[in-house]
Amino acid sequence: MKDKNRKLPRIAGFAMGGVRKPDEAARHPGEQDADGALAPAGATIAVYSVKGGVGKTTFAANLAWCSSAMTGHRTLLWDLDAAGGSGFLYDLQPQSTHLVEEVFTRGRAVAKLIQHTSYAGLDVLPADDSIRALDSRLLQIGKRKRLARLTEELTQHYPRVVLDCPPVMNELSAQIIRAADLVIVPLPPSPLSARALDLVVREIAGAGKRHPPILPVLSMLDLRRGLHREVRAAQPEWPSVPYASVVEQGAVQRQPVGVLSPKSAAAQAFAGLWSAIERKLQGGRAGGFAEL
Repeated sequence: MKDKNRKLPRIAGFAMGGVRKPDEAARHPGEQDADGALAPAGATIAVYSVKGGVGKTTFAANLAWCSSAMTGHRTLLWDLDAAGGSGFLYDLQPQSTHLVEEVFTRGRAVAKLIQHTSYAGLDVLPADDSIRALDSRLLQIGKRKRLARLTEELTQHYPRVVLDCPPVMNELSAQIIRAADLVIVPLPPSPLSARALDLVVREIAGAGKRHPPILPVLSMLDLRRGLHREVRAAQPEWPSVPYASVVEQGAVQRQPVGVLSPKSAAAQAFAGLWSAIERKLQGGRAGGFAEL
């Protein structure tokens, strides 16, 4: 039976459209536009699901590129998944096998582990093997908001921090939820994905009083399939990214889809999704998002 006194997280409804081209001018935090409006402060966007194989790393890597290329924000892609996919997609390797854990447990400076990509304004903090033991170490040290404090520090230098999250439900995922201003949940059109979304919603509701909004996104959508068409029809307001070979080629070539094939449907979908996120960030109030 559901707890009626527990407020569930908001499901963000984003209007898709108005994609900004990469060469358009962008404002930075504290700068004003012609109307005198301030650019948004820093924000942390988590790409998360309790289910593996849904496209989290692909989403995180491509949205981080969109952030830097389309809006001109300095962007950090932080790989918190021990599989190390985000670093791999940008042809980067961790500097050691244990240093990331020390950022959380021994106060090691996180900036020393950040690596530059070949794309202006986009940096990556690759995962290393120590991520595998991070959950137990976080429980030992008892610092429940360690990740939130780290991302808050990072947004002073990176207006956008994108977290590539592991498919887990533990202390690390709880810290991710506390740190995030928005949680993006990739969902391939399937019954198991619907269950995964419900688990994410419940986990976020139980993580504390502060609930970041959730944005479900249909991933690997193939409208040639009957089930996919049914899911699309049932959730027409959710953004979607199509199933496309160019996404797989991006992993092979280690390039963002927007670089490899900027006019492809997948590249346009990622760009449209990021434009929608930025509109919400631009309209958000200080310290968080406006009600969605």
